[in-house]
Amino acid sequence: MTTAQHHTAVELQQLAEQAGRDLEEAPALSILRWAADTFGSRFCVTSSMEDAVVAHLASRAFPGVDVVFLDTGYHFPETLGTRDAVEAVLDVNVITLTPRRSVAEQDAEYGPALHDRDPDLCCSLRKVKPLEEGLASYDAWATGLRRDESPTRANTPVVGWDAGRRKVKVSPIARWTQDDVDAYVAEHGVLTNPLLTDGYASVGCAPCTRRVLEGEDARAGRWAGRAKTECGLHG
Repeated sequence: MTTAQHHTAVELQQLAEQAGRDLEEAPALSILRWAADTFGSRFCVTSSMEDAVVAHLASRAFPGVDVVFLDTGYHFPETLGTRDAVEAVLDVNVITLTPRRSVAEQDAEYGPALHDRDPDLCCSLRKVKPLEEGLASYDAWATGLRRDESPTRANTPVVGWDAGRRKVKVSPIARWTQDDVDAYVAEHGVLTNPLLTDGYASVGCAPCTRRVLEGEDARAGRWAGRAKTECGLHG
């Protein structure tokens, strides 16, 4: 891999928009290889540890790639176990980010169960702000977003410009379907969160995640009964 040059924000945005056009039909592995060649160590993968598909793909394109995981303090034990397994079996460097406040400190300052009373603020404190700080040293980050997950993600570009963070956002499996994910997992023996075989289609923090019902989209189990559909990490 070539050593990535330093890019200004304007150059990064131009790179993102051009790559979004050029790589729209490219295989996921090719998209990740472009990111690795373009950004080198200033590129990372973010993972919720719902599965290790993007981390696995990235380890093939960029052995030793940084995989950034947000430990909100509210995760299911299965999610933390998946993170530990990913670190053990893949050629990646797992970096665990934590919020500035522990759950107990947040409860003391804002009152208990903030996630029930103001889930947007809870997500901001425990996800959005820690990720912004954790991504500060990177020019580009990869996500596992897919267009078929929910209507709010239907227009996800394979490479786009994250205007809020002023970084290139890579979604190499944006065009994949759930069948594509399942096929990749089966072919490569990719680690997945055990909760995915226990009725959960999308795995987030334990207090705000439920099993989905037949016919619901994959994100229906997140913040069920609320208008909220995203944590704020993706727009």
